[in-house]
Amino acid sequence: MSGLRVDKWLWAARFFKTRSLASDALSGGKVKVNGATIKPARDIKVGDRLDIANGETRWEVTVKALSDKRGPAPEARLLYEETPDSITAREAARESRQFVQDPAADIHGRPTKRDRRQLGRFSGS
Repeated sequence: MSGLRVDKWLWAARFFKTRSLASDALSGGKVKVNGATIKPARDIKVGDRLDIANGETRWEVTVKALSDKRGPAPEARLLYEETPDSITAREAARESRQFVQDPAADIHGRPTKRDRRQLGRFSGS
């Protein structure tokens, strides 16, 4: 296999849950191959460097193998090699998120009339 569609590879390597999510990320410029934004149908080769942003998580990986079949996670990790800088950045981001509480963690369901009044006072409306 000399080349493979990049959206198919991202799905097989388990960076995105579906191929359409991978295609949307590529079209939106969230994935760069060798520093350039590309279209989902572009072929990638072994040795290409990918910068992937999926939500708050970012990876910098080098393609080690090509596969168009989505397998288990341990097999998917064999398709790429993550750079040491990317690993340290992801772990630092995970550490910082661990100590920050989500502001919406206390809200469950629809706000009550009292909650809406308090939100109105807070926002000034």
